[in-house]
Amino acid sequence: MLKQIGAVTLINLRSIPQRWGMSLATVLSVALVVGVLLGFLAMANGFRATVNGSGAEDVAVFLRAGSQAELNSGLGRDSVRLIEAGPGLATDEAGDPILSAELYVIVDGRKRASGTDANLPLRGVGPDAAALREGFTLTDGRMFAPGSNELVVGEGVIREFAGFDMGQAVRLGSNEWRVVGVFSTGGSVFDSEIWADVGTIQNLYQRTGTVQSVRARLTSPEALGDMQAYVADEPRLDVDVSNEREYFASSAGGTSDIIMFLGWPLAVIMAVGALAGAWNAMYASVDARTREIATLRAIGFAGFPAFVGTMAESLMLALIGGVLGAAATYLIFDGVSASTLGGGFTQIVFSFAVTPAALVSGIVLALIVGAAGGFFPAIRAARVPILKAQE
Repeated sequence: MLKQIGAVTLINLRSIPQRWGMSLATVLSVALVVGVLLGFLAMANGFRATVNGSGAEDVAVFLRAGSQAELNSGLGRDSVRLIEAGPGLATDEAGDPILSAELYVIVDGRKRASGTDANLPLRGVGPDAAALREGFTLTDGRMFAPGSNELVVGEGVIREFAGFDMGQAVRLGSNEWRVVGVFSTGGSVFDSEIWADVGTIQNLYQRTGTVQSVRARLTSPEALGDMQAYVADEPRLDVDVSNEREYFASSAGGTSDIIMFLGWPLAVIMAVGALAGAWNAMYASVDARTREIATLRAIGFAGFPAFVGTMAESLMLALIGGVLGAAATYLIFDGVSASTLGGGFTQIVFSFAVTPAALVSGIVLALIVGAAGGFFPAIRAARVPILKAQE
């Protein structure tokens, strides 16, 4: 039986070039399905990696209680002073807590590639903001001067949006600014932000005396528990506190899930179309070899080898299509820079990431299409009557 299966399978695979038109259509349709799926997975993986890789476990983020994002949070001066008096905060050489009260507003930007408008985050920060971001480095220029209309811009903004190059004058709303520095945090979500002095932002946007979030360095990640207990026991503080990594991870989940929920259904719908193509190709293969199969039956071959041979042919075409689609997606999309809306309704710049797990998912989907597309034609091949050898 094994020798029969091997012989029939080899005959089927060698005969693929004789039906190159239908075979090529099957390969390309499967490749397209895999490419679409991997494109969405690469987008979701890249976005999730950028956001989940942002923040530190020893940096606490304070928002107004019940706020899901900085945009709808608000904290007064009294709240900031109470946070500064909390336990577990790291201090600088002068004994002051390493803390930044920050204001977050949305401004307009224009994408370089498409020329379309998009929301960008303009963040007002305090002097300790850079010390609270892991991997922060100025790659060009200098930090803004306190009280000035000067900006420092993340590398992601420079890469994806026009008008923010070093030294350029920028009009945001009714105010004119000048870019005096470019910073990097190693590809984290902060690279998608524009920074300015928090006092200037408060005055220009009429937010005097209020901020939206407070970031503070903790003495250790374990100190977060002491701070949470302090917040719970202080009736004058109406805030939620978490570490920065947890905060960003929770904000990334919604967007990455939406991308995944779009990608998989679309890939499945397209897989149905590829399945129809695989059926047509394999039925054509069986019909073209009916006399050959019947002749093999007449000389003693069983029907099962014909079934296996047809399935092997279908799986081979699907595998070729899957590998082709995976390779094309990796070469075209892996590392490509893009931007999409984050949790604060502003653009987050990230890079597509075609991961090994995504490649495996694409190949598995291709093989499922091949198996489903070859099953019924394989049954027909196994049931070809011996009398067909005389036709």
